[in-house]
Amino acid sequence: MANNPLDTSLLDRAIVFAVKAHAGTERRGKGFPYIVHPMEAMEIVSTMTADQELLAAAALHDVVEDTPCTEEDIRAEFGDRIASLVAAESDTFEEGVSEEDSWHSRKRAAIERLARAPHDAKIVALGDKLSNMRAIARDYALQGDGLWKIFHAKDPKDHEWHYRGLADSLRELEDTFAFREFERLINQVFSK
Repeated sequence: MANNPLDTSLLDRAIVFAVKAHAGTERRGKGFPYIVHPMEAMEIVSTMTADQELLAAAALHDVVEDTPCTEEDIRAEFGDRIASLVAAESDTFEEGVSEEDSWHSRKRAAIERLARAPHDAKIVALGDKLSNMRAIARDYALQGDGLWKIFHAKDPKDHEWHYRGLADSLRELEDTFAFREFERLINQVFSK
């Protein structure tokens, strides 16, 4: 009995699109290509679903926020569902307000948006947030409090507030391995 091959054409296109969009950029303070993060987020999402559109959204999740590509570009190339999932993961920046000055309001808005988000958007978000938390845990183990210097918000209490708020917003995924790892890493890094 022959197995039908898995149709990954949509995901393949999304990966190529993300690679091109992030070409030549580095993950902040890491020394490696930015694309490594969306690929890790996609791998995490694959532990929760085989839905090719969710995997594609994970690969594309930072394209609107961090490159010249727009939500409309994603919609034209990949359709409404993927564009909406990517939009749900994208911070909105205030004109004329620095990233440092808008950090708290952007992160509060992201936590609130995620709390109201549909289940599928939460899966994509958890892929992103767990990838970020893994990097923080690794870097914190090596650098200690010096790690916080690379961020717009320098106080680790701000990051603890942010990540614990994200965990609360993602709590409906608490039965997944990814959520349990996310919460464990938050508790490890921000232990009292």
